Order: sequence, then structure tokens, then C-alpha cells
Amino acid sequence: MSTVKTRDAWEAMAASMTFNGQAFINGRYCPAVSGETFASISPLDGQVLTQVASCDQADVELAVSAARASFESGVWRDVAPAKRKKVLLRFAELVLEHREELALLETLDMGKPISHALKGDVPATARALSWTAEAIDKVYDELAPTPVNQIGMVTREPIGVVAAIVPWNFPLIMAAWKLAPALATGNSVILKPSEKSPLSAIRLAGLAQQAGIPDGVFNVLPGYGHTAGKALSLHMDVDCLVFTGSTGVAKQLMIYAGESNMKRVWLEAGGKSPNIVFADAPDLDRAAAEAASAIAYNQGEVCTAGTRLLVEASIKDDFVARVVAALKQWQPGHPLDPATTCGAIVDQAQLERIIGYIESGKQEGARLATGGQQVFQETGGCFVEPTVFDDVSNQMKIAAEEIFGPVLSVIPFTTAEEAIQIANDTIYGLAAAVWTADINKAHKTAKALRAGSVWINHYDGGDMTAPFGGFKQSGNGRDKSLHAFDKYTELKATWIELS
Repeated sequence: MSTVKTRDAWEAMAASMTFNGQAFINGRYCPAVSGETFASISPLDGQVLTQVASCDQADVELAVSAARASFESGVWRDVAPAKRKKVLLRFAELVLEHREELALLETLDMGKPISHALKGDVPATARALSWTAEAIDKVYDELAPTPVNQIGMVTREPIGVVAAIVPWNFPLIMAAWKLAPALATGNSVILKPSEKSPLSAIRLAGLAQQAGIPDGVFNVLPGYGHTAGKALSLHMDVDCLVFTGSTGVAKQLMIYAGESNMKRVWLEAGGKSPNIVFADAPDLDRAAAEAASAIAYNQGEVCTAGTRLLVEASIKDDFVARVVAALKQWQPGHPLDPATTCGAIVDQAQLERIIGYIESGKQEGARLATGGQQVFQETGGCFVEPTVFDDVSNQMKIAAEEIFGPVLSVIPFTTAEEAIQIANDTIYGLAAAVWTADINKAHKTAKALRAGSVWINHYDGGDMTAPFGGFKQSGNGRDKSLHAFDKYTELKATWIELS
């Protein structure tokens, strides 16, 4: 296990680190065909970490060609599941062996606290790889119930070339949720990380090769959405497109699929998750602590963040005071300080977006209960205080739109029916939570909520064994669990007539 490092030790490690900003195509690192690059700027201090290959149509052609050739050759597709499992388990081991390097890349590139990257993101990435690897040789095909002179086989086959476009908030974890089942089922993959946080994905490619994944089976194309992302989405030789990100981009990807080859499209998009606290919640202090964590963890840059706090009116004022007190443990700090719980916003553009929503909340008449200020401006970094608005209506901009920052809207209710109505009054349906000691109320409320994940008396539960995804405009398909395999395989019915 890693020894505990001080901030000085992490900064020394960062100063000695060499950053690789190249693409990874057909088993080798390479610059973009055009030679174009963009700067990877750290939100910690505004400094340039390195120049990154800005891939476009030409690079996409090379990567898709390599992925297609590797798939058709059978070099990975035709390998027995047990052998693919062994390679992916080694991949997971290498992720853990390089935990400090990968965690530091995450922190420097997108601003999350180093303790969260080290203890959360990297182990979760390895877990996604290892759990999926262990599952793949335990998934059986089917036989149809046929007459005695017939055999009906139902088999799953890898879909082919998979393009995975992943976001900047959890670069490693979101990549692993796509890579693990896509690779485990025998596909060839092209990963396009966000231009805001590409460095850990680029490093991941080298570890995959070291683990034994053949050339061309795993490729990484850093670049912008309107160049590399669009080219992948429209490519006639990409069989499956998987995406995590905003709802607006998700809708555009569906259009691109329809305009091209009807590639399978699986989307995990935005959220505006309700966290419902009834007056009979079993532990109000714990509920308040988790409400604070639900909005401040990862600086609120979480698709499932509990951004709408629905509180029964009879306890609302008391509960808001508890949440404000709990947020004292989530004040911004230097991300390389192991004691920091709330780090830097990913970049200046996102910081300005968050500040804009805070100003909107003030203008629409919500009461600012705490926070709302940009801090540490003298460092050149992107930091903002966790912010709570009280007396919010569900129609306000801060309650209706996904902010992707630490801005909490408190909305009162008087009955369970009103809470459900408010909770479901959104275009999203990703997650929700319910706090009550009444088991009947808990189940009835959970059943009525239109969300892909519902947590009772806690927030943000689940692991690799449970599917993850949303209702409504939060997307389709599911990550994690055995249900993820459905996204990366095609069903085939083979019917045999016996003579």
C-alpha cells in the first residue's frame, strides 16, 4: 500500500513528473496527424501541464481502421473468455500498482482532492476492471425450449468497434465503466477522453498494453467533441457509441447515429437529483452530513449530485442549519493537501458557469444561506465555496438546470405526495434519495420516483453489482453489473433442424 504523503511530497512528485499528451493508436503513442495540440491547464494554479494531441478526422480514421482490423482478425475477439479475464485482471493490478501516479494525474488535470483520487477513483477503476473480468467467464448463453428434433441457440457476440466518449469529472472511473465490459465481451475500443482531463486516459493505454491487450484493441484519442467526438459519432465503421456527459450532447450523438449507420448508442446524461428528507428521518445529523457530501463531493461536479434538497416544512429551518454546519467540513482547499475535501473546479469556463448560476439564484429571489464566493483567486486556480440557497421554488433556474458545481437548492414540502410531485418535476431521472424511518413511506416514495437509482436513508449507494443509469433525459442503457454486457453484444438466434 502507498505510504501517506504530505502536500509537500505530492508537490515534489508532481514537479518530477513527465506528462504524456500523445494519442495511442494501434499499440503506439503518436502525435495527431495534423500536428495540432491544445494545452492541458491545471485548475490548481492555471499552469500548463503539457501540450496534448488534438485529434480530428484523420486520427479517427487511423484508430477506427486499427480497431476494425484487430476485431476482424480475432486476436482479442476469439480469445477464450477465461483468457480475456486473465488479461483484464492484470490490467486492474497495474492500475493499483500505479495508483499514486494515476491519482496525481487526476488531481492535477481536473482538480479533485488527492485523497479522493487515491482512495476512491483509482480503486474504483481497478474494481470495475476486476469485477467485470471475473464475471465474463460465468455468463452463459441460452437454449430455447424446442421440440425434440430442433435446437434453438441464443448466443451473444461482441458488437465490433466501440467508441467511448467520457467526461472530465471522473476520468478514470467513467472510462473503466465503459472499457471493462466492452473489452471483456471481445470488442475493440476507441476511448475519447474529455479535452479538460485527458492525461489519465492516455496513461491507461500504456498499462492496458503492458497487461497484454493486443495492439489495435484499445486506442485513445484526445481531442475536442466537435472534432474527434463528432468524427467518431458519424463514422460508418463504428458499431457502438457509448457516452457519459451532458444531455444536450447526448441528444446530438443520437442524431449523428441516425445520420450515419444506425450505430448502437448508449447514453448516461445529466441529472438534477432530489434528496428528500422527511421529518421522521432516523438521524437528522447524518442526513445533513450526507446532504452536504452529496453537493460538495468532487466539487459538486457529479451527475448524481443531490442538487435539490427537498425538506419537510416542519423541520426545514433546523435542517438547513445542520447542512450549513456540515458544509464547514467541505470548504475549498489545495487539492494536493491530503486533508482537503473540496478541490478546484475543472477550469475557468466551468467556474464562470457556476458563478453565473449563483448570481441567477440571487436574482430570482432565493435566500443565500451560505457560500457563493469564488476563493483563492490569487493562486490562479479555480475555486468556489459550496453554496446553499434556501426558499427555492422548483421553477427557478438553479432548481431546474444542471449546474455541475457545489450549488444546493433547498425546496420545502408538506406531504409525501407533494415531495414526489416536486421530485419528478424535472426532465431528468438519474438518482434520488429518501430519508424516513417509516418503511411503508420509504418504499411507496421510492416506487413513485422516476429515477434509475433510489437510495433510502443514505446517499449515493451501490457498487459494481448494481446497474447505473437513468430514466427520461438522463439517458438509456446501464453501466455496471451484468446488465452492462447488453450494451456491447448482439443477440443471435441459431436454429438447427435435426434429421
